Amino acid sequence: MLTTPWLVADVGGTHMRLGLCKEPRAPWRDARTLACSDYPDIDAALAAYLGTTSIRPRAACFAVAGPVRGDEFRFTNSPWAFSAATVKGRFGLERLLVLNDFEALALALPALGPADLAPIGGGTALPNATMALLGPGTGLGVAALIAADEIDGRRVALPGEGGHIGFSPQDVLEIEVLRVLGSPRVSNEMILSGPGLANLYGALAAIEGVSAPRLSPDQVTARGMDGSDPLARRALEVFCAVLGSVAGDVALIYGATGGVFIGGGIAPRLLPMLPASRFRERFEDKHAQHDYVAAMPTSVIVAPTPALLGCIEKLRQAGT
Repeated sequence: MLTTPWLVADVGGTHMRLGLCKEPRAPWRDARTLACSDYPDIDAALAAYLGTTSIRPRAACFAVAGPVRGDEFRFTNSPWAFSAATVKGRFGLERLLVLNDFEALALALPALGPADLAPIGGGTALPNATMALLGPGTGLGVAALIAADEIDGRRVALPGEGGHIGFSPQDVLEIEVLRVLGSPRVSNEMILSGPGLANLYGALAAIEGVSAPRLSPDQVTARGMDGSDPLARRALEVFCAVLGSVAGDVALIYGATGGVFIGGGIAPRLLPMLPASRFRERFEDKHAQHDYVAAMPTSVIVAPTPALLGCIEKLRQAGT
């Protein structure tokens, strides 16, 4: 077992969420959320956080937004970069694990309870089956947790960069969105993310030939949810429909009979409209595979810091 205490961190393009775990089976404590833009680099953010507590971690696990290869890491949607070996040495860590943020979120899925999930539509999960995960936030993350191993019961998370799969329009309006967003290539992340939501709002304005202000993703969401901006509302409706299609595609890729889960920061804000949107209709619209996908449940993750659970699970696995 790795020496405790453990430091766990979920480092996205916008926020860094941290906690400390004093025992392997204990929940994290001293949770804080830092704005990445407030710090020049990850070292400064870590130093600020650890300066607020007397606990000194001996091992750590960071969930980071982007692909993990080797010692050097650069974020996909942030100017931050770091060397795992340098951070480990600076903060006196015996072990530092770095994994993709959606790998961490996938590892957390079995630990999520009814209070952590908001079901959308029908379907029933098969026990110990593969679970799929996607989440629009600063980018679009995709991962899976494969079925439990028959020998030791351990489940393995499969990270990737599935958010960069090409966007496939499903109706005339979406074809026009694809045309407006332009070449050479439009990925799902260019629509299903915070920046993508702003892209979608601007594209719909161009399609309808109307003048529209340049809005932030938060402004599009707020105006669409309160009904004050009909164009923003349409943007959210298209967003929910595309999210359903992509979630269904991910379900097919992984064979997610254990369920499909929507993470990230955007979907929880859309919960008042998701059940009545085209999300589930588009999720199930897979022609010959309709019945197969329709049996899979879909849920939005509403737990505040679920990736930290996955970091703790990764540290537990590393120590066994």
